[in-house]
Amino acid sequence: MTTTPLFPPARTAVVTGAGSRRGIGRATADRLARDGWSVAILDIDGAGAAGTAAEVAGKWGVAVKGITADIADERSVDTAISEVETSLPPVLALVNVAGVSSPTEFLDLTTAEWDRVVDVNLRGTYFVTRRVVPGMVQRRLGRVVSVSSISAQRGGGTYSKVPYSAAKAGIIGLTRALARELGPHGITVNCVAPGPVDTDIMGGALTEERKRELTVGMPLGRVGTVEEVAALLAFLCGEEAGYITAATYDINGGLQVS
Repeated sequence: MTTTPLFPPARTAVVTGAGSRRGIGRATADRLARDGWSVAILDIDGAGAAGTAAEVAGKWGVAVKGITADIADERSVDTAISEVETSLPPVLALVNVAGVSSPTEFLDLTTAEWDRVVDVNLRGTYFVTRRVVPGMVQRRLGRVVSVSSISAQRGGGTYSKVPYSAAKAGIIGLTRALARELGPHGITVNCVAPGPVDTDIMGGALTEERKRELTVGMPLGRVGTVEEVAALLAFLCGEEAGYITAATYDINGGLQVS
């Protein structure tokens, strides 16, 4: 019978898009560090990545490294992960959080805007995952967790429009297909689909009026917090999640019932 290897005490989680002070990535880096992970933070905002790293390391006393990286650029990703591999414990988890939004209506959409959104949200997720996974295969142990969106399931309806919804739907497909291929190597691949959460990807801090608009018809009647999403992401990275793969977890207060 095949069993999942125990996690080594020294292990690293790579988190993309953790430079923003109000983001899911930052909360996830904090939660993983609390759980004993070393953390590598990749963000195009190098100062933000460094700030998150210093804050989280000081809070939890673990190794945290902030690295400037443009995940939409393959060379930048390769350089960043090479730095992680030479300076931190083995990478056992990857959390793909980095993303950009676009409120542009389809009839006003340019190809440049389409490419910008898809390049970061989907292509960037591919680049980082493709770079990190071979090490997991070699160790026969790993967790890949990506952030999709309720927009992929409902066709928008929160803030971003067509390119964002399409890219986030692509993450669900990537997750399911990749789980089939990587399962025999001891690697789980999952994603989460948050509903409205008060982060900058929603176009800035949400007003109380906007929160009410977003939660019409929602059973729980409130927007989510970054800490709630981070808790789910951290669980899926953990040792106890070893029998969960190819799953999309809704975390949306009941706004979307799948």
